[in-house]
Amino acid sequence: MLSLKTILSKKGFVSVKLTKTSTNHFEVKAKINGVKGRFIVDTGASNSCVGLDMIKHFKLEATDSKVKAAGAGSSEMDTQLSSKNIIEIGDWQYKNFDLVLFDLSHVNTALKNHGAKTVEGIIGADILEKGEAIIDYKKKRLYLKKLIFKF
Repeated sequence: MLSLKTILSKKGFVSVKLTKTSTNHFEVKAKINGVKGRFIVDTGASNSCVGLDMIKHFKLEATDSKVKAAGAGSSEMDTQLSSKNIIEIGDWQYKNFDLVLFDLSHVNTALKNHGAKTVEGIIGADILEKGEAIIDYKKKRLYLKKLIFKF
């Protein structure tokens, strides 16, 4: 019988290793604008986001936003937006995507309090949907379908 990895590879998916943290979150390493970072994979987050303190780190152009962010433990947080970014997760790449920027200190404080490493951001449903994501929880793999760009 063919493995999930083999089947999905034939269908144009790339496989990316997930790491399970001490808080039972899945984490993935990714690059934004060519800069490496560690991100929680959150299927319940509508948008991918990065901490406000990471604007220079990821070479982001930020603009103020009227949208307020809400998440576990916090609500009505001020946000900024960053457009026209490039994200790379393993061999998968998405160009011209938007990021929400807000204060992730409450997330990182909670992670540290539970013995986990801090993160630079969160990969949300926007990226997961664009990549037609499939998560293999048993093998700790994220599969993303390669995007075909037409010019």
